[in-house]
Amino acid sequence: MLTERVSPGSGAVKKAYEAGEEETLRNYLPLVNSIVNHLRVALPSHVEADDLVSAGLVGLVQSYRRYDAAQGCTFGTFAAGRIRGAILDELRRSDWLGRSCRSKARLISDAIANFEQANGRPATEEDIAEELGLSAEGYATLLDEVKPICYVNLDSVSNAGEVDLMHDLIADELAVTADLATQKRELMVLVTERIQKMPETTRKVLSMYYFEEMRLAEIAKVFKVSESRICQINAHAILCLRRFLQTMAGA
Repeated sequence: MLTERVSPGSGAVKKAYEAGEEETLRNYLPLVNSIVNHLRVALPSHVEADDLVSAGLVGLVQSYRRYDAAQGCTFGTFAAGRIRGAILDELRRSDWLGRSCRSKARLISDAIANFEQANGRPATEEDIAEELGLSAEGYATLLDEVKPICYVNLDSVSNAGEVDLMHDLIADELAVTADLATQKRELMVLVTERIQKMPETTRKVLSMYYFEEMRLAEIAKVFKVSESRICQINAHAILCLRRFLQTMAGA
């Protein structure tokens, strides 16, 4: 059982540690695959699943070596965050988002900022389509093109105002200070309040995907629409939340 941190030594202790690590890799490989499948649906076709699994396994190994039950979370919860973070790190390292995708996402983000500043409420898809001078179909196509940038965690805001993973902001994931914990709670309150102001369908899609961890296909069946449509709803919502958090951070 992974109930305490273990330092590998020599002889029998080292063998036991290595055996435990190998067993953990086998037992939690489905978790790695699940996270990869959850992320990959929105990624460009050239991104290889095997590369993401390899990155996820690195995160799993790091989890095993750094887990401390005294921190108050289960190993599965701890590992899931590390695995997802390792995969996103690999995607960032590989520059998986092209310049065109980033440029288009920035265009939408600026339109969202302009609309919300002028109207004082969250922007709907219809609002931003009008702001950009696009038809509903044209904006839907644009959302399809930028959707890879939207599949991120909403755990924190960096100094530059970017929504990013908490592990990017914490030198040692096992040394979460009281200040950081407070900041994270305050951030989640802001995100929750903002989501509550969004349309009901958007709120449900975000809840199903990020909190209930339902697959896009499952969510699409609930709403009787295509997976692409669910991706568009998610993409618009996340771009709105990103811009909102950037504004809160003074970006």
